[in-house]
Amino acid sequence: MAKQETERYAPPDALLSAVNTTDQAVKRALEEFDPEPQLEETGTVIAIGNGIARISGLAGVQADELVEFPGGITGIAFNLDPREVGVIMLDFSETIVSGDRVRRTGQVVDIPVGEGLLGRVIDATARPLDNFGPVNYSEKRPVEREAPPIMARSPVTEPLQTGIKVVDALIPVGRGQRELILGDRQIGKTAIALDTIINQADKNVICIYCSIGRQGSDVAKFIAQLRKYGAMDYSTVLVASGDGPPGLRFIAPYAATTIAEYFMEQGRDVLIVYDDLTLHARAYRELSLLLERPPGREAYPGDIFYLHSRLLERSTHLREEYGGGSLTAMPIIETQAQNISAYIPTNLISITDGQIYLSPELFQRNHLPAVDVGKSVSRVGGKTQLPAYRVVTGDLRLSYAQFEELEMFARFGTRLDTKTRETIERGRRVRKVLTQPELQPLPIPEQIAVLLAVTEGLFDPMAVEDIPEAEKKVRQAVKEELPEICRKIEEGALLSEEDQADIVEVVRRVLEQAQAQEPRDDEGESEVKQEV
Repeated sequence: MAKQETERYAPPDALLSAVNTTDQAVKRALEEFDPEPQLEETGTVIAIGNGIARISGLAGVQADELVEFPGGITGIAFNLDPREVGVIMLDFSETIVSGDRVRRTGQVVDIPVGEGLLGRVIDATARPLDNFGPVNYSEKRPVEREAPPIMARSPVTEPLQTGIKVVDALIPVGRGQRELILGDRQIGKTAIALDTIINQADKNVICIYCSIGRQGSDVAKFIAQLRKYGAMDYSTVLVASGDGPPGLRFIAPYAATTIAEYFMEQGRDVLIVYDDLTLHARAYRELSLLLERPPGREAYPGDIFYLHSRLLERSTHLREEYGGGSLTAMPIIETQAQNISAYIPTNLISITDGQIYLSPELFQRNHLPAVDVGKSVSRVGGKTQLPAYRVVTGDLRLSYAQFEELEMFARFGTRLDTKTRETIERGRRVRKVLTQPELQPLPIPEQIAVLLAVTEGLFDPMAVEDIPEAEKKVRQAVKEELPEICRKIEEGALLSEEDQADIVEVVRRVLEQAQAQEPRDDEGESEVKQEV
């Protein structure tokens, strides 16, 4: 009976064979296993909070090296003091406590780059924020990179059309230029950048929008406008929100520039918008003060100029042997009470190749975009401007500046001679023509036609309030009746006197028809009133 029970519970032969085979495999693996010791340098968290951490140990850590905390949380080794290391956190640090171990990674902060980033919304570490799944990328590159050397750069020769009349005509921007946009808050700085991005739809220009510390609702509206006008197809949005770690706001513009440089080195033209660098400087000041770095003017650290110069110097136009691409930067900064001589504005004005200044006075009078032509300048863009603009707007900037000065004196009620009154009336019409609604960038030929009409005085007989409607008719007529001249303008051909005469003739006829219709409308209205 006992023998039968033993046979009943005995394991089958197949199972015994499998066990023997497994034992032999384990023994063979143990015999072949030859572990190699790995040296790993670790430190201990002394203090943590407010976006920074203090670490003891890590004697061999290097500047800007990535260190890893428990849970995969990372930070940047920033202060290398003899007794401790100051670390900028790149994630929320609520789970980290004093005494936790920190290890070196031997790497610097990097970010994925490639075609897969187009159309995506990401944060400063390339984590997706748009619920479209993981980000596809070609490679990873450090966020901090050296700017191209002087001998690798080529002169700025090609224009970057913004679609905004006052900018393209009087403050032109070239591909590879750094053009600053500055003004008080809520005055239309981001609107200029948005119009510029939308206008690149058929210009073969990649656009990178870097939001630094902006409110989430504002960024969501911006992205919605990009999607509405199809601009996300050639754009990437990198967001470092104001409620996130200050370390992400610190590295955000450098990460966005690394993404843009990938396309530039492929021979493509890229536009990058930093919105805005004032908040970036404040985030850096916050981190520096927490790390007990010596404060300077306005409590900013002494290297605040280097913070932005090493960023904006990466924007350039490369020579053909280095790819031939270009990176155009449009940094945005905010002034307080029109004080453009403050610390951060003066720093950035000295770094960039020109600035577009938005005036609160023009904004309050509803002259949008509120670009102050007198305080705005483009130091290299004039060399890239299309020949047609030079023909039409040769002395427009000077005459417009003279008008603004005369208009200021005319407010005192002094008696003006006929010529001065004519100059003021012409200037008011020029200013009305330079007014442009948001999200309506204009093609180059239509801009040229309207500017030629106002410089030739064709709008002078009209009332100022009637100009916007007449302008629409002029643009439509030129586009339909002069397609050959429009093509020549877009190709960069010089606008001949015959072409100018043809445009003037079409514009004059359209305006005469518009003026001829107005009295009939008035008469019709008066007849209706009499009948009533």
